[in-house]
Amino acid sequence: MTTPATTARFQGRVALVTGASRGIGLAVAERLVAEGARVCITARSPEPLADAVKALGGPEHAIAVAGKADDPRHQADAVDRAVEAFGRLDVLVNNTGINPVFGPVLDLEESAVRKVFEVNVLAALGWLRQARRAWMGEHGGCAVNMTAVAGLRPAEGIGAYGASKAALIHLTEQLGQELGPLIRVNSVAPAVVKTRFASKLYEDREEEISAGYALKRLGTPQDIAGAVAYLASDDASWVTGQTLAVDGGLGAAGGGI
Repeated sequence: MTTPATTARFQGRVALVTGASRGIGLAVAERLVAEGARVCITARSPEPLADAVKALGGPEHAIAVAGKADDPRHQADAVDRAVEAFGRLDVLVNNTGINPVFGPVLDLEESAVRKVFEVNVLAALGWLRQARRAWMGEHGGCAVNMTAVAGLRPAEGIGAYGASKAALIHLTEQLGQELGPLIRVNSVAPAVVKTRFASKLYEDREEEISAGYALKRLGTPQDIAGAVAYLASDDASWVTGQTLAVDGGLGAAGGGI
């Protein structure tokens, strides 16, 4: 496990990171653990989660709870198990997201679009509701939602996904207002990050895609983990309801995904 972290901003704190068996979610969990946190990670499949717990240093540092992110029973169970295992829950990272369809929005099956919103928007709301119930409502804490630059402006072929992320950005702003001062809520909006989830956006044309970025490269999970760690830490104690674009300069150049 490698990380540029040199501080202990999360010493004594506990985080729950959804969709954390690989990719951005696992990188976020690694960064938080490296800075002193203990974490509960979730994803659908138990086996990759077990491997992730080992990578994070074992049960002293991490536990895993498998289940579907949009299942309210799984949400409640994971939050309760995090509090039972580690005694508190200070940070929630809503990282789970799906994008099972590609093409013009009006050509997509309505059931598929509904599922995108259920997982990408309503599940994030459910996780925060459970975190507030179990700990944050009395003790405070913060949530970081994983949005996307596709939620900031149109993106060809992934319009339903982008619309769900736009809704999550607005929900972040709304909850930042409603839950202060005890609970801060912010979001991170990545551009294309080199993960299996985003591979279809850059496979066989990474150099071409990277040319549109001011920094001339695609993002890495560690790039996003650093931004999440900032927003979840006391360094951002006067920041709520905000969305931080982590896009390699793509937006400043007026580019799209």
